[in-house]
Amino acid sequence: MNSKVQRSPMRVLRYTLFLLLAPILTWSQYEGNFPPPDTPAVIRAVKAVGKIALDGVPDETDWQNAPPIKDFFRVEPKQGGAYQFKTEMRVLFDDKHLYVSVFCTDSLGKKGIRVQDFRRDFRFGENDIFFFQLDPQNLRRYCVSFQTTPIGTQRDAQVFDDNIVDNDWDALWAVKTHIAENGWSAEFSIPFKSLRYELPTGGQTASWGFSASRLARRTYEQTVFPPVPQSFSPYRMTYAARLEGLELPKPALNLRINPYALYNFEKRGDESGAGTAKIGADLKWAVNSHAVLDMTLNTDFAQADVDRAVNNLTRFNVFFPERRQFFLENSGIFPSDGSSIYPFFSRTIGLANSQFNANPVPIDIGFRWNDRNEKRTLSALYVHQRATPNQGGANFSLARYQKNLGQQNNIGLLFTHRYDEKSDLLSDNHNSTLTLDGLLRPNDTWTVKWMLSGSYDENSGQVGHAGNLFTGIQRNNMYAGWVTKWVSRHYQPGMGFVVANNFINHNPGGYFIWRPKKEKSLIRRADPGLFVDYFQNASDGKLQQLELFIFPVYLWLRDNTFIRAEVVPTWQRIDFEFAPLGIPISQGDYAYLRYFLTVTSDQSRKLSANTGARFGQFYNGNLLTFNAGIRFAPSHHAALTFDYELNEAKNLGTASTDKTVHLYSGGLRLALNAQLQGTAFYQFNSLDKTGRWNARLSWEYQPLSFLFLVFNDTRSDLGLNRFQNTGVIAKINWMKQF
Repeated sequence: MNSKVQRSPMRVLRYTLFLLLAPILTWSQYEGNFPPPDTPAVIRAVKAVGKIALDGVPDETDWQNAPPIKDFFRVEPKQGGAYQFKTEMRVLFDDKHLYVSVFCTDSLGKKGIRVQDFRRDFRFGENDIFFFQLDPQNLRRYCVSFQTTPIGTQRDAQVFDDNIVDNDWDALWAVKTHIAENGWSAEFSIPFKSLRYELPTGGQTASWGFSASRLARRTYEQTVFPPVPQSFSPYRMTYAARLEGLELPKPALNLRINPYALYNFEKRGDESGAGTAKIGADLKWAVNSHAVLDMTLNTDFAQADVDRAVNNLTRFNVFFPERRQFFLENSGIFPSDGSSIYPFFSRTIGLANSQFNANPVPIDIGFRWNDRNEKRTLSALYVHQRATPNQGGANFSLARYQKNLGQQNNIGLLFTHRYDEKSDLLSDNHNSTLTLDGLLRPNDTWTVKWMLSGSYDENSGQVGHAGNLFTGIQRNNMYAGWVTKWVSRHYQPGMGFVVANNFINHNPGGYFIWRPKKEKSLIRRADPGLFVDYFQNASDGKLQQLELFIFPVYLWLRDNTFIRAEVVPTWQRIDFEFAPLGIPISQGDYAYLRYFLTVTSDQSRKLSANTGARFGQFYNGNLLTFNAGIRFAPSHHAALTFDYELNEAKNLGTASTDKTVHLYSGGLRLALNAQLQGTAFYQFNSLDKTGRWNARLSWEYQPLSFLFLVFNDTRSDLGLNRFQNTGVIAKINWMKQF
């Protein structure tokens, strides 16, 4: 054991928490944060008389007759005061659409624009962007956001309580842009059928919540309308303006169908390849202004991104996010702690049991019901997974109820049930969970979230429990928070995910936020701070792991270059079989010190890079983890990326092993425009000598209707586990909204 950090972990924890919380408890000033206005700002939408030609140039007479909205408010790099990039916005509507136009001034015109590429759902923060939010149901805690860049790429999102952002929600809408010598403009067209709203009573015009924001990426200047404190996002709809004057169409049949046809050719190893054809469909029916029914039949996810290989150096399970569109929409309404405990995790659907290598399994049919209004949210789901030669079919069901309390509080209940049908190899089984959760905001700076969950598994006869409690305060000059979460030994969410069983985790911490007074300072923001991450057994309270993340350097430069330096004292107790990088670690207690360093350049430039290193002692040896990446995008039409990870162990484990592992990743993106794009990705991991190819060509021949060509190839040359799987998929879908 290393003598440099021999102090008792509990003594160190108590002392660290005292140093952390003493100054936090003295912060009583409400610096820079202002409450929502008693009387929201009001803007008016004007009904268009003529036809709006969606070409990115708002030059029709109707646009000139609409009142301009110019009084934006700066939040980056400083809150308030004069700003450089002026923005002018207008709102129109006709019988079928809501229109929003914007002109974003930039004296450099095309030369000043920063846009990475043509991908949909582009990366926020690395592009010039304008976006606006709508709250058509006037919930003040939910919104839909429509976003674009100067080259007309689209990004849309659902946002729940302004802290759960679902970027994978896709609505049917259009935007066109135009780049001029003194800036760029955009015209948005949002069909009323793509929105959920209530008709006003008594023939009155509608009034919706509305907010907007612009990021001028070159200097990272962000402005918002109406004003929102710097510590919050424009998604915080309690600060929203009122969009008035809308004459809404009466609800009619609001049905969206999406049939597809697919051909898949697959070859495994030396076997002769075989091709299969497949058809299926998705359907979305807006039953009324607040309820939506989704159905999927013979579901296919050929267009979903593939997972990237990772080398796990921790004692915890790796979390791979959901990538399938049917399960992504409205996923923010389900409770979780955001990282470790998910009573419902949709990736459990469509996979074989773990003893059969968790290979994909076809989904026969699925239903989802969502009903949301200002008082409550109801949700239900059922999916049937097809039987395989090794296991029977599986039935997945859930029900969710959430009650809104006041303006920003809620309480919810989730029930999940998984029934695995009997097969020749496995008996049938029922698994259920019941979860109670809530959100409390005493004011706009404090947030409290909690969750209690219990599970029952019929075959094992075991009952388990899990939960979490978070409380935190966010202000313009600081953040402080405390998270406690736990998972019992027997908690088994058959439709969920946990990083581990039998643990209690305490994670308090905080940081100061410092911004220079000088307008054009080299440093835009610095967040020095400290977090504690303490794990213990839930069964007997014994230490599992304690890490102190001390980061005196955590800063962004004016061009958004990011620099981070961190010291991490660590205590570990290993009482199980553990072999990071395939190197067995002896059971026992360990204490050691590690150092982290990260530098990321301005990612909006044509050439950008990132690098990072984690080095120092690691259990009884030493470990260097080095990452480096580069991205070259000479234009919006082409981008080339290369990433490398090195893990180099010295004198590690029971046999004092030296080992070097390389992980190479490369990608190419080519795009004619936002509708026709191709990508190729390759990754090779020397740990298991596995290489993966994924290449996709997508053509959006009409809104949300695609032709996909997909190539996948995975092969390993590791000893007896050598294999090769190759597949080619052609898929076409057709989206029609009635």
